[in-house]
Amino acid sequence: MSVTWYECKVKYRKTHETGEQKITSETYLLDAVSYTEAEARISEEMAAYTSEEFQIMNIKVANFSEVHPFENSDRWFKSKVSLIAIDEESGKERKTNIYLLIQANDIREAFDNTTTAMKDTMGDYSIPSIAESPIMDVFPYFTGEEEQLEKFRIIEPSDIVAVEDETASVAETADVEE
Repeated sequence: MSVTWYECKVKYRKTHETGEQKITSETYLLDAVSYTEAEARISEEMAAYTSEEFQIMNIKVANFSEVHPFENSDRWFKSKVSLIAIDEESGKERKTNIYLLIQANDIREAFDNTTTAMKDTMGDYSIPSIAESPIMDVFPYFTGEEEQLEKFRIIEPSDIVAVEDETASVAETADVEE
């Protein structure tokens, strides 16, 4: 299932480290199924983020194929990746561009993180450009159900041994009864 990312530009009064307040416009990214849901989600996220009034200035569909957060990074970079394929009929090289949003601290780290994100790609690719993005934060869709599912997926090694022991004793009992 493909994710649709929305860039939301929000204007609000921000208190800086010096204590002065300035009106600031910042861009955030979130995934949603429609503009209406994107507006509701950014309103919810901003209400938790600031107690000041805010105004949603713009919502538009972002052209990111994938978003890759990396730990200990504080900025977002837009990486243009050209997937290279050979056209069998003409024998010419064809490039298809995709855009990745990569979290990093600088351009060099963004290049390294883009390479890491593309490591499982079977075909050839090149990275023609990387630029810092105005996006301040990313809010992926999360229902809380994912956390519950993870609890069911965790199996302790002691649980596996207990199941094997029960299976063995059931098999022994079946042999005795026959």
